[in-house]
Amino acid sequence: MITSVLVANRGEIARRVFRTCRALGIGCVAVYSDADAAAPHVHEADAAVRLPGNSPAETYLRGSLIIEAALRAGADAIHPGYGFLSENADFAREVIAAGLTWIGPSPEAIDQMGSKIAAKELMAAAGVPVLSEVDKVTAADLPVLIKASAGGGGRGMRIVRALDDLPGELEAARSEAASAFGDPTVFCEPYLETGRHIEVQIMADQHGEIWPVGERECSIQRRHQKVIEEAPSPLVERTPGMRARLFAAARAAASAISYTGAGTVEFLADEQGRFYFLEMNTRLQVEHPVTECTTGADLVRLQILIAQGAHLRTIAPPTAAFPAPGIGQGNPLDSTLPQGSDSSGSRVAQSRTGVSAAASASAIAAGEPPNSTLPQGADSSGQLASDASGASSSATTIPKGEPLISTLSQGSDNFGLSPVRGHAIEVRLYAEDPARDWRPQSGVVHRLAVPGVTSEFTVPGEPGLRLDSGVQDGSAVSVFYDPMLAKVISFAPTRDEAALGLAGALARAEIHGLTTNRDLLVRVLRHPEFLAGNTDTAFLDRHGLAVLAEPLADKDAEAVSALAAALADAAARRSMDVPSGWRNVPSQPQRKVYSTASGDVEVTYRHTRAGLVADGYSDLRLLSAEPDAVVLELAGVRRAFRVSVYPDVVCVDSPLGPVTLTPVPRFTDPSSQAAPGSLLAPMPGTVVRVAVSAGDQVEQGQPLLWLEAMKMEHKITAPAAGTLSSLPVAAGQQVDLGVVLAVVTPLE
Repeated sequence: MITSVLVANRGEIARRVFRTCRALGIGCVAVYSDADAAAPHVHEADAAVRLPGNSPAETYLRGSLIIEAALRAGADAIHPGYGFLSENADFAREVIAAGLTWIGPSPEAIDQMGSKIAAKELMAAAGVPVLSEVDKVTAADLPVLIKASAGGGGRGMRIVRALDDLPGELEAARSEAASAFGDPTVFCEPYLETGRHIEVQIMADQHGEIWPVGERECSIQRRHQKVIEEAPSPLVERTPGMRARLFAAARAAASAISYTGAGTVEFLADEQGRFYFLEMNTRLQVEHPVTECTTGADLVRLQILIAQGAHLRTIAPPTAAFPAPGIGQGNPLDSTLPQGSDSSGSRVAQSRTGVSAAASASAIAAGEPPNSTLPQGADSSGQLASDASGASSSATTIPKGEPLISTLSQGSDNFGLSPVRGHAIEVRLYAEDPARDWRPQSGVVHRLAVPGVTSEFTVPGEPGLRLDSGVQDGSAVSVFYDPMLAKVISFAPTRDEAALGLAGALARAEIHGLTTNRDLLVRVLRHPEFLAGNTDTAFLDRHGLAVLAEPLADKDAEAVSALAAALADAAARRSMDVPSGWRNVPSQPQRKVYSTASGDVEVTYRHTRAGLVADGYSDLRLLSAEPDAVVLELAGVRRAFRVSVYPDVVCVDSPLGPVTLTPVPRFTDPSSQAAPGSLLAPMPGTVVRVAVSAGDQVEQGQPLLWLEAMKMEHKITAPAAGTLSSLPVAAGQQVDLGVVLAVVTPLE
């Protein structure tokens, strides 16, 4: 039995695993880098062990240090979370060799899926449809996608639309792949401009039982990384038979490598329901909460119990539907669908390796409709039809508060833990600026508060909001790690309710201290095309990133929020017995200048016997002003503003939209001004490559160097044609925010 688990990870996933461990009565051990010494996951653990250093290579990627930490702290199992060493077969072997329980699939399964090239060959042999690799790219093959063989998270990926760009993009992809994964191997495959990213959650025990646990759609992406995920998939919901075929392919993939534990089989699908294998993630996914919400299952609990040798049938939630006897062993499924088929409508093959059924599994997954041998009463999707009263014979009624899983009869295309009620949508809240090439942000999270949250890290018993966060008020966001702050998950009876409820909560959230992608998330969730379920991987490009990334607060809202901030500042000074500036005779107005997302805003106002007079407002009344709250009446409409003041920024929250203001000093220090043409580091990071030399002639948009920060490479380009008059940095050099990277003197 497992008594204590070390989580070889950080942030929200470490906290998430701890939450389930506590529910199971299991002890929790954390590891932490120097940069994470004050992180929430460290203080929530029963024991914590320092990993000296800051970068992942020094800390969370050093398997020997992590195993030593587990042994020193008395842990008897290791949960890898996701990222870092979670898909490192050698680390899994070392954990097992040290006498610890590895909460994950076998090292052999990880190895088989670790190389995307080898994995695609293996899946093709198992009958799972794949996109063919492009050996020698020609104009007819364009566009193609370069992918890192050992990659994940969008790193080492490049889209190539012109042959002339291929050599440079290959070099860039290899460099990023080597930096991120220690393996520069890349390959090319056809790029589908408007595909759907659909994935199937798999749970498999050590006794041959393999269950699909519903599908997710993760098509809203930036930089090939997921931003919004949901369950069930809108495409699958409206495509008859697609779920059954997805489940068949996912089970064929898992059975081909004798998989155990939690895993995800990812596919790229088109609008007709055809789909192709992308990869298998041999770990828990970032987006697992949407599956938990729509099934009522705690996937981390299942992971831990499976690692202890439990049978899926004995640990599933009470109302889970079990496949018929002898069914559900994960074999590729033949397409004749005879009587006695399992709950996806297909008969089990004879061998767990599934080779004998490869061709037919491929046919089902690629889109061949099931034939007429489905159980009597089933429709073309494999679902049993409703009777005349409208009640389906395939499900029992779920009492209020019970796990959200229907008991489905044999012949249904859902079984095990499949979504049958409600919809869940997850957004990833990143510290990044979508309007500036997704630049990651580092600094302090002064405040993170989302209204309406009903649970943290656990499945909400009723429709509501779940928050999985790696930070708290006052947490520092380091340059060394991924900039994800939190995941916010909405669970509701319908997809529209889930989307609009989540959008409203995000719009009202207080997120202070860092620029985030919050405004973009709200605009996407409220977009008519998103609400219609038209969510392919080109969504952000097609609907205009510049438009979607616009601040929720327009310029008028910024201006009145700046006025509220100025009035709150005056109220704070009055509370410190500082003279308010009020005069019995006309005097010069009070003046403050703030910098906002759209430029500088100047506030000019006076207090008179008739009340507040402010430039730009003809019908304005000040109802109250406190250091943290101001109430104004504009054109007869009452508006309340919450004002939060920090050393570096002022944050104003109101129904008009959140506004971040930076006070502009009246006088500037000349020594702080950079020379004209200076390119400043947009974030702290490491210079990984330099493509030019001082004195070179450069063109506008020409890449000069690449800066690596928060696990991503960022290209620094020439702002105009000219001469590179200064290049004070070199490859391998660490730079701070605002450091001069290069100076381009424009042509006369």
